[in-house]
Amino acid sequence: MGLTSQNLVLLLVCIAIAICALVLWLWPRVARKGVLAVASRLGLLLVSQVSLLAVLLVVANNEFGFYSTWNELFGRNSSHQELQRTEGGKRPPALVVKGQESVGLGAKEKAGRVDRIEIRGPVSGFSMDGYAYLPPQYFQKEHAKERFPVIVAVTGQPGLSKNLITQIKVPQAASAAIVKKQMRPTIVLMVRPSVVANRDTNCTDVPGGPQALTFFNQDLPIAVNDVYRADNSKGAWGAVGNSTGGYCALKMAMTNPARYGAAAGLSADFFARQDGSTGDLYAGNKQIKNEADLTWRLAHMPPPPVSLLVGISKKGEEKYYKQAMHFAQKAKAPTKVDKLVRDEGGHNFQTWREEYPEVLRWLDKELAAGH
Repeated sequence: MGLTSQNLVLLLVCIAIAICALVLWLWPRVARKGVLAVASRLGLLLVSQVSLLAVLLVVANNEFGFYSTWNELFGRNSSHQELQRTEGGKRPPALVVKGQESVGLGAKEKAGRVDRIEIRGPVSGFSMDGYAYLPPQYFQKEHAKERFPVIVAVTGQPGLSKNLITQIKVPQAASAAIVKKQMRPTIVLMVRPSVVANRDTNCTDVPGGPQALTFFNQDLPIAVNDVYRADNSKGAWGAVGNSTGGYCALKMAMTNPARYGAAAGLSADFFARQDGSTGDLYAGNKQIKNEADLTWRLAHMPPPPVSLLVGISKKGEEKYYKQAMHFAQKAKAPTKVDKLVRDEGGHNFQTWREEYPEVLRWLDKELAAGH
């Protein structure tokens, strides 16, 4: 039974109700004096509290997306895998469609479809589950030979790629904009930022460790092109993310402008933080650390020909606001930095959900202008 399964929630609720009923039934029988009776009452209270806490923790995990699998919860790395070659030296597809996700869009020819996918990186050797939104035109006969621009949406860390569907409602926003002709038909990939189950890799190629940036800059495009009709002309892809995912999106465009012509970071970090969940990202190499700092890159490295957007709130995100303004001030041509500034907001799903429709339209405009 999956960690994020609703069946698990229902099972834990039933267990908690049964335990509470048992406690009420047993309580009069242990309501006596003596050490054994007191210990029995404490034990009953402990069991009932643990059962209720289990329900709350699972519900909170489903709501905020801290862990997606049991392996992630218990720190077991299940992301790395051996990639086998088929006869004749041909590698298997780097993207596998595992089914469709129902998100209430309606008929695929009218509103699009969301695929559940697994990306198997042939370069980095890491794999990741995610989702792909395909626009309605993808299934229409008159567009059968057409290739579509791609936007990669990256959620925060820790987080589930599914949060982009259930909380931020990315495919719903993209579908609505495409149907209303507010943006071009576009493929939208939805993924999480970490390639390792028990480590926050910050989309960084760690010396001697996980090559996370390689996964996004090389493996992800290979995987998409193995299965979908994607536009691979220069700068035809965009990226967007929230929090750590926002840092990843900006970093992808700044380090690979030939692929990603535009990117948006919502409530983003501008450097790869090192903490207990990341471990050592730089192996003591100051140059690698500097190059992971996006503001440092703007000030000290040749400016990439990309369009960037920072989304931030003046009130509620004061720390991120200062970082975003400082980042924007360092930009010089041909790098362009636009700002989406709210009077009030927060580092939360509601803020990002409200920002995404405008950000998707901005990305489409910038990507179209580059062609």
